[in-house]
Amino acid sequence: MNRQQVLHNAEGAVTAKPVGVVGDIATVARRSIRSLLREPEALAPALLIPTFFFVVNIGALETFVERSPNIDYRAFQIPVAIIFAVTGISRASVLVIDIQTGYLSRMLVTPVRRTTLLLGLMVADVVLALGLSIVVVIMGFIFGVSFGTGPLGILVFLGLAVAWSLAFTGFPYTVALRTGNPAAVNSSFLIFFPFAFLTPAYLPRELMTGWMQGVATWNPVTYLLEAMRSLLSEGWDAAALSKGIAAIGALGLVTFTMAFRSLARRVATG
Repeated sequence: MNRQQVLHNAEGAVTAKPVGVVGDIATVARRSIRSLLREPEALAPALLIPTFFFVVNIGALETFVERSPNIDYRAFQIPVAIIFAVTGISRASVLVIDIQTGYLSRMLVTPVRRTTLLLGLMVADVVLALGLSIVVVIMGFIFGVSFGTGPLGILVFLGLAVAWSLAFTGFPYTVALRTGNPAAVNSSFLIFFPFAFLTPAYLPRELMTGWMQGVATWNPVTYLLEAMRSLLSEGWDAAALSKGIAAIGALGLVTFTMAFRSLARRVATG
């Protein structure tokens, strides 16, 4: 087994020595990435949905919103498209299959470190989110979007998208570990919809009014969008980026705590 180094002791007995944390993570990640490559059709919804919203929003609102000064609506909508592309993307469905088939239980009797069972899947999630983010950015270039912060701004933009995606994955993994139900995992993305639409997704926050503006102010997705949009304008906005990073960190703290506690509970109960 590639997670172990099989050794013979002085009496001729066979013992198993665990490999390092990195080796465990790499093993789980490779398996998950291979399963992803065998199912490329599963990526279609992750690209079709943000592309649809991007094109429709531009067609419906671009002329209206651009009456306000200093707003490039195509650039304004690219962060929305990329968040829709990467939010909820995870290998939690693979984890459910492993639970149902007993593969996870078999892994638990090996020397593999328990936390790496999730960390390895998350590495595959990062690869997937990065690939989707690059595709959306290319779509933006095709529609004439440019980055005022240059190549470094593009890298930071991709980093924010991947970090957000990773922070959100803790939630579907929590659902997978607690329920072992594929339908529940597939529905876990629905929790994102209120957060996605109660934001300045379509209009700048200063143009929103009433309760909608108040809700958007408390919504962490608002600060992620504003951080990503700041990279599309001229110059760097340290305040906007700091708030976006803080929003990602807060979400990740909550969802990762839930996920790893759920893993510990699953390990304890078998």
